[in-house]
Amino acid sequence: MTNLHIIKHKAVFLSISGALVLAAVVCLALFGFRPAIDFTGGTLWQVQFSSNAVNDAALSAFLTNDLHFNSPVVYRGMGDSFFIKAQPLSEQEHHTDLMALQQKFGTVQELEFQSIGPSVGQQLASKAIWAGILVLVGISLYIAFAFRKVSHPIASWKYGVVTLITLFHDVLIPSGVLALLGHLSNVEMDTNFVVALLVIMGFSVHDTIVVFDRIRENILTKKGGKEFDETVNDSILQTIARSINTSFTLVLVLVAMIIFGAPNLRLFVLIMLIGTVIGTYSSIFVASPLLTIWYKFGKSKRIK
Repeated sequence: MTNLHIIKHKAVFLSISGALVLAAVVCLALFGFRPAIDFTGGTLWQVQFSSNAVNDAALSAFLTNDLHFNSPVVYRGMGDSFFIKAQPLSEQEHHTDLMALQQKFGTVQELEFQSIGPSVGQQLASKAIWAGILVLVGISLYIAFAFRKVSHPIASWKYGVVTLITLFHDVLIPSGVLALLGHLSNVEMDTNFVVALLVIMGFSVHDTIVVFDRIRENILTKKGGKEFDETVNDSILQTIARSINTSFTLVLVLVAMIIFGAPNLRLFVLIMLIGTVIGTYSSIFVASPLLTIWYKFGKSKRIK
């Protein structure tokens, strides 16, 4: 491992990241997100019938014609269950409609029921945006404070900017995956996805700062005047085993949760898994190489 020169091959690693980011941007531009009722308001109802004769068309027709649902969307879930998306329902309407479904189609097992008003959905969307903004501001202020004593050979604020770029990279790729899943499998963006992104951001910035902190220590204590690229590469090698081991243990837990966990949490766990892998990769192969590129760019400008 000591002979590994990551900075020397940074073009390869950054190209991989660039390709993933481009693919994510394309997915987001083409497909966008399918917002869940958490943000739009409405009812999400998952039911399962004992009779195999029930199909999407029959269920949708009954909801529209007999229960007077306003343009319900019905699609199959896992197994023999059905998802119903419709206007917000009161608890009384929910109970009455459930009894009507049982009378029409036989035994009905209710797997999930959520009903949120439009104003609540708008509040959740607004709070999600503010949560992301506050996290980014907090991270920027923390890094500016933590690296205030390191202004040579690269300004301390640049560590913060590179960290934010890395966070954008780590959030964008899982977002692209969600957009693709929404197009292929009708997967929706809900508040769990927002929570997953915030957790990814926290994990990613922690991993990145571990490497940056070692760079800071090596800059402050180095003797003999090593080149900045060598100092950064040494710092990565000194922390890479810790980063990979920590992430690997988390990956094992997340994989176990996908296999054995509750079905309604699988999307949340999948996004977490993708974010963990991408965040580990970026802290080693993206953040530090970007520092060296910025350093060389600044150095060339000073020479001119």
